[in-house]
Amino acid sequence: MRVMSAGDGYKYLLRTIAAADGDRALSTPLTRYYAEAGTPPGRWLGSGVVSLGRGELAVGDRVSEAQLQLLMGMGRDPITGDPLGRAFPAYKSVPERIEARIADLDPDLSPGAKGEAVARIEAEEAERGRRRAVAGFDFTFSVPKSASALWAVADAGTQALIGQAHHAAVAEVVAFMEREVAATRSGATAGDGAVAQVDVTGLVATAFDHFDSRAGDPHLHTHVVISNKVQTAFDGKWRSLDGRPMHAAVVALSELHEAVFADHMTRTFGVEWEARDMGRDRNPAWAISTVPEELVAEFSTRARHIDAEKNRLIAEYVAKNGRQPSTATIIKLRAQATLATRPEKEVRSLADLTADWRTRATGVLGHDATKWARDATDNDKPLLLRADDVPLDAIGELGESVVGVVGEKRSTWRRWNLMAEASRQTMGWRFATMRDREAVVAMIADAAEQASLRLTPPDLATSPAAFRRVDGTSVFRPKHSTVFSSELLLEAEDRLLDRSRTTTGPTVPLATVEKVTTKPDREGRMLGEDQADALMKIAVSGRVLDVLVGPAGAGKTTAMNALRRAWETDHGKGSVVGLAPSAVAAQVLADDLGIQTENTAKWWQNYLVHGTTFEAGQLVIIDEASLAGTLSLDRITHLADRAGAKVLLVGDFAQLQSVDAGGAFNLLVSDRDDAPELVDVHRFTNAWEKTASLALRHGRTEVVDTYLDHDRIRDGDAEAMTDAAYAAWRTDRNQGLVSVLVAETRNDVTTLNQRARADLILDGTLTPGREVELTDGVTAGVGDTIITRRNDRRLRNGKDWVRNGDTWTIKDVRDDGSVTIRKTGRRFGGSIVLPASYVADHADLG
Repeated sequence: MRVMSAGDGYKYLLRTIAAADGDRALSTPLTRYYAEAGTPPGRWLGSGVVSLGRGELAVGDRVSEAQLQLLMGMGRDPITGDPLGRAFPAYKSVPERIEARIADLDPDLSPGAKGEAVARIEAEEAERGRRRAVAGFDFTFSVPKSASALWAVADAGTQALIGQAHHAAVAEVVAFMEREVAATRSGATAGDGAVAQVDVTGLVATAFDHFDSRAGDPHLHTHVVISNKVQTAFDGKWRSLDGRPMHAAVVALSELHEAVFADHMTRTFGVEWEARDMGRDRNPAWAISTVPEELVAEFSTRARHIDAEKNRLIAEYVAKNGRQPSTATIIKLRAQATLATRPEKEVRSLADLTADWRTRATGVLGHDATKWARDATDNDKPLLLRADDVPLDAIGELGESVVGVVGEKRSTWRRWNLMAEASRQTMGWRFATMRDREAVVAMIADAAEQASLRLTPPDLATSPAAFRRVDGTSVFRPKHSTVFSSELLLEAEDRLLDRSRTTTGPTVPLATVEKVTTKPDREGRMLGEDQADALMKIAVSGRVLDVLVGPAGAGKTTAMNALRRAWETDHGKGSVVGLAPSAVAAQVLADDLGIQTENTAKWWQNYLVHGTTFEAGQLVIIDEASLAGTLSLDRITHLADRAGAKVLLVGDFAQLQSVDAGGAFNLLVSDRDDAPELVDVHRFTNAWEKTASLALRHGRTEVVDTYLDHDRIRDGDAEAMTDAAYAAWRTDRNQGLVSVLVAETRNDVTTLNQRARADLILDGTLTPGREVELTDGVTAGVGDTIITRRNDRRLRNGKDWVRNGDTWTIKDVRDDGSVTIRKTGRRFGGSIVLPASYVADHADLG
């Protein structure tokens, strides 16, 4: 889901629409435009459509550009042009507001007074930032890749039926949104100050079908743009949607849509579904069992396009030179093919796309793809579930299971989190109707709520009937806003708080601390005032569990180094040990402080298997502590407390939180009004960047204008921005700088890696030679940088071993597919051999 801004934000929906009107003899939106270049025009969706105009619109009617401009661009009735409630607010830009206020200043002000006034105005307006009115919410409903592949090669009739199943699933989920998600706010002040969340009569939406991905692979999906304008149920007034539940329900809606679409496909074609492993760091994906993974893979990558172009270039080479190219030349030709086949925006008809897809699929399947699709959709009538077929004891067990899964990843949760997991756990069941599935998922969520610990207190009084929704809940409490947790997590948090308040832990004498803080370190650096103050607080506090807070670049490492020296002065060599949530972070800590370190999971395993524990008087530094799970911190700090050691959590509460149920670091910091904190950022060259980075850290979005003012932000469509980011990365690399290029999806990363490697080969930076295939099907050879993605202590050279997230340079490729690697930036020694199996499963291009 993405928010659509008012104005011309809707226009991207119209760029690929077919210019002609389609063959009206064909019955469905997808088939009607089969032979037209482009995608079908949008259609109206949602029960709120009948409230528009003079009753001239109905669900399924075609959306015109003029209608879309009125509704999404101006917030007006698409038929009459009348305002739907208040007009979208028009916000001036920051420079416009500054200019207007400066123009209103007293012309008799002295130059000094005027300068002060201008500076104050600029600061105030920068603080306010720029706002844009929200016109709607763009939800993208995509069918699973296996279903897209089946749809892509099927005959026209089967394609139409699959399209109908997709449209029916979309319509049912939108209807579910109308019942359970959509609401508006009203009250004395309305807008952000509204006090009541009330029901609406329905949603007004437009749906736009798209056929393919940017790479030309089949990708059947629909953009459902829901208007921000809704009619309130109790008084008929037009107001704005409450955006909070629209955001909160996205994951649950996604899971529900996938399950509902699967139900429709099974009802229509009798197909069966199975969960398929998607590899490292990916959740399993549900796929139609008769659609082979090879076909899905064919329609998920550009590999075959590259191979076809490479083969063409090889044939061209042979025709020109009268001989086969060498291995090195073939690698160069493939690099050339990689760059030559980068997808361009292309508008084609579904007929052309289908012909191409059928040809590609026939090559993969080894026989006619359309006949295969006909056989795959010719199945016996399936057995379907009704809601009352599911026994109550199974509902209760699933509720417990849902809480267990959600509780592993979250400290607190709401009903939408439980609904999403309930949909995942029932994805393998096929239901007769949407109502049956909705009822079962709701019952499982109810059971999960009963198995959770409710944190939100109940209403102390019953609201009058006028202030209750149809389901009896009060309009003064947002739908599904109750917060839940578990006793297990709360008890762990209580124990952590108790340890942070206990002052029986080991300390360092004040004289020792002063001696360290007043002398420079080996590099001649003196501690800043905030660093010295933080070190002092930690060393003498006696807290069993202490914290050190600081943003990136504030000198946490320097402060920890001084603390280590002070601690070892009093408690002896080796009295400071380190832990971190990841092996890479643990190694960085070891390199920075010169202490023994380990990642938290491995340390706990060593404790369970070998009895490893802490010693009295030790200081245990846990770096990147905001990424550590609450239960993990509870276990480790318990053992430290029992041994008579002190634990120091180092991190930033404003950083991304733990993948596991976390938030303990923030909790411990918030519990104190004297938490040691580093505030002076040393990392930036420009003073404004220092201030801006701290503002971003605290979530002040208006600081984005500061980056705009300093020309640090580029905007454009995804392809243009990808090209711009890649070009900037190449420029940095050519200048000898270390630069990181971040992309949105794994496929984007793979594509950029292939492009970068092709460039490096063609400009001579990499010398072609023997190659191996890595995790995502890309190849690498001598000189390439790779990233290892799995900890393996058996692969080592002395103290150095292979960690998840480490970067390496390939020094040799062996005949058996194994490679010799060396840490990036290291010229001699430290070589490790990665087995072929590790290279194929756990190595990416870096």
